[in-house]
Amino acid sequence: MATEGPKRKPWLKLLLYFVLLVLVSGGIAYLLLNLDIPWQDYAPTAYLAVFLLSLINSALIAVPLVFAMPAMIDVAAEANFVITVLVASLGGTLGELVAYYAGYLGKRIIHLENTPGYSRLVGWMQRYGPWGVFFISLQPALPVDIAGLLAGTARLRLWKFLLSCWAGKFPKYLLVAYLGGAILPLLPPLPFLFR
Repeated sequence: MATEGPKRKPWLKLLLYFVLLVLVSGGIAYLLLNLDIPWQDYAPTAYLAVFLLSLINSALIAVPLVFAMPAMIDVAAEANFVITVLVASLGGTLGELVAYYAGYLGKRIIHLENTPGYSRLVGWMQRYGPWGVFFISLQPALPVDIAGLLAGTARLRLWKFLLSCWAGKFPKYLLVAYLGGAILPLLPPLPFLFR
């Protein structure tokens, strides 16, 4: 009788991946804040960069772009805070259209009906719809791509998806920009990096 090898813990791998992304994003934000770039002089370009980075970050399904949040934190600390968060949340919301349409068209491409739990998740999205998208967009742990895929599969109206996604992303980005801008400057400077 063959003995089973050690059981793999997929949640541990996911947790390590999440911690690594947080550390890399925090490190990049820390470096950007220590570079002292005068963002107020380049505000329109900085807002465009934040919008595009948030758009690309959200459009990449399940592969986050680590530069999006640090750029938002840095620009929000130096330029207009509310405009920066508004631009980032709009870009992030529009980027979620990729997941929405992947769910909308995915039913024709991939037969998801055989996936365990599929009908339960789609039923949940049909029942709670915009509230489900709002809460998934608001919390930091689950990727918002899940809400987009489920909303597209459940055929949630596009305007309801976009509005509830933005309503969840905006306060989350406000909190991230505020806390990131408040915590990162408290860390000691790294003079050996900026000679």
